[in-house]
Amino acid sequence: MVRIECYSAPTSLREALQLLAKYGDRARVLAGGTDLVLRLEGVDRDLEGALVNIKQVPGLVGVRAVDDVYRIGALTTVTELREDPVVAEHMPVLADICDHFASGQIRNAATIGGNLVNASPAADLAVPLLLLDARVRLASLEGDQPRERELSLGDFFRGPGVTALEAGELLTAVVVPRPPPGFRARMRKAGTRPAMDISIVSVGVGFCVDGGLIRDARVALGATAPTPLRCPAAEKTLEGRPPDAATARAAAQSAVEAARPIDDVRASAWYRRHLVRVHLEREVLHVGRG
Repeated sequence: MVRIECYSAPTSLREALQLLAKYGDRARVLAGGTDLVLRLEGVDRDLEGALVNIKQVPGLVGVRAVDDVYRIGALTTVTELREDPVVAEHMPVLADICDHFASGQIRNAATIGGNLVNASPAADLAVPLLLLDARVRLASLEGDQPRERELSLGDFFRGPGVTALEAGELLTAVVVPRPPPGFRARMRKAGTRPAMDISIVSVGVGFCVDGGLIRDARVALGATAPTPLRCPAAEKTLEGRPPDAATARAAAQSAVEAARPIDDVRASAWYRRHLVRVHLEREVLHVGRG
């Protein structure tokens, strides 16, 4: 039986942060609830602190361009991302994966902030956001006023279910820099089904082609290590080379060597490495063809 000391639905960011500051590690934040509700029936069953429902906090929904970045509110749902014209035009790799995210009912409730804070190694939104050099904005109270700090998404993930959020902090937004001109990216999610399934492996590749050579190379992997991650070795292998079969094979080998998959009920470590190799080779060639 879940025993919650305090349930609150604050209507301002300051009020939400005051509750998080008061309860610290004993607070749980409710956004879409698609993961948290299950946790309250399982590992968090004995929660005795506060449940803070942030759905009524203003300013946490939507995508907008601000100077040279795109700001995505933490409460923006997967459906809203999938249908947003700014995401479709400037971050199509993010829009594409939203089309393969669980079911329509889950997409209508699940939020970008919740997907990242849950910190699953197989989080669907993590790989495209890593390709896009995304950062997270984390808010807390300084005195009685909200303050924010920014952290790269790669540094935000610390382990399975573990993030860099400190007690009293709330993820308020994801910030994506405008991709460089000509940047193209693709992601492949491998699983039993395209959606309604946790990724066995996810692989993302992005780069520009300038004068027939790759530049601004980015490679990201999911479900291959304790956290979703960028793969600098594979990126270095791609940089300055033509997007041909030999380059794709070399980058795939670098990614396989960097991956740290495990054996579990969904796949063996050997099979995950095989999928990394196969899908990374294919995606490099796809992106290279434009």
